[in-house]
Amino acid sequence: MENKKVIFSGMQPSGSLTLGNYLGALKNWVRLQSKYDCYYCVVDMHAITVPKEPKNLRKNTLEILANYIAAGLDPEQVTLFIQSHVSAHAELGWLLNCFTYYGELGRMTQFKEKSRKLESSSIPAGLFNYPVLMAADILLYQADLVPVGEDQRQHLEITRDIAQRFNNRFGNTFNVPEAYISKDGAKIMSLQDPESKMSKSDSNENAFIMLMDDSDTIRRKLKKAVTDSEGVVRYSNDQPGVKNLINIYSKITSKTPDDIVASYEGKGYAQFKDDVAEVIISELKPLQEKINYLLKNKDYLEKIYLYGDEKAEEVARKTLRKAYKKVGFIPRK
Repeated sequence: MENKKVIFSGMQPSGSLTLGNYLGALKNWVRLQSKYDCYYCVVDMHAITVPKEPKNLRKNTLEILANYIAAGLDPEQVTLFIQSHVSAHAELGWLLNCFTYYGELGRMTQFKEKSRKLESSSIPAGLFNYPVLMAADILLYQADLVPVGEDQRQHLEITRDIAQRFNNRFGNTFNVPEAYISKDGAKIMSLQDPESKMSKSDSNENAFIMLMDDSDTIRRKLKKAVTDSEGVVRYSNDQPGVKNLINIYSKITSKTPDDIVASYEGKGYAQFKDDVAEVIISELKPLQEKINYLLKNKDYLEKIYLYGDEKAEEVARKTLRKAYKKVGFIPRK
């Protein structure tokens, strides 16, 4: 039987997911699970680069796992696990720190953006070293492909650089991963600023839809969604607000933007927004019910992550042993 290519990805447990996370990443992960050998983890170690309340971190970690399963990821088919439960992530992270350059990390766009908001004396080293841990996450599983958006592409590039540098010095150790770019590349943008990606960190709560938003909240946010003064439903870069709503409608229903535009010929934005809201509600309602059910069954979630932790540990430990041996560490008996 032909070996499947390996895919690795993960999400931070920094609160509930948005519609953008779900349509832009999670639904794609579900589509990939039968074609690839997939490792999907909850990257809780990344989450603490900024302060987190411990009880909220634990709660959010289980919520993200429940989101994964409710969205359709099959624990029998993919490896679902919690990053901090596989100690090889931290161990390889330290090793790779010793083969990563200060200048490389200082050039990372996300670090520059996040550190600007902090006093220089209070910038955590973890925020600076974040990309190295991400490289360890990916390289431990010898990933062939990593689903990335534009905001993570730079992190994948430094992962490739680190892997190639290590391989050049010590011989073939890590697979050098490629970016997996979805054929449906449309991003889900802010409902209030359609030039920016939808983000739950937005100061305007009407800019994003959370997966657990109730029906009335979704309808209210859609009514307030920014469009324009043209009043015509067209799929055009000149109408970014309308285009974003069409993308949401399209991703949920699988209708093409052209078909959606044709069905609203002669109709205004009010009807279109109402319909987009109902499409979102219909998509999220069963998902919300499943998430709530899973969160009431924490024993089941524990069974899932313990099973995934064990599978991930076996693969990760094998890579770590290989890397340790290459740098000259005495093998642990």
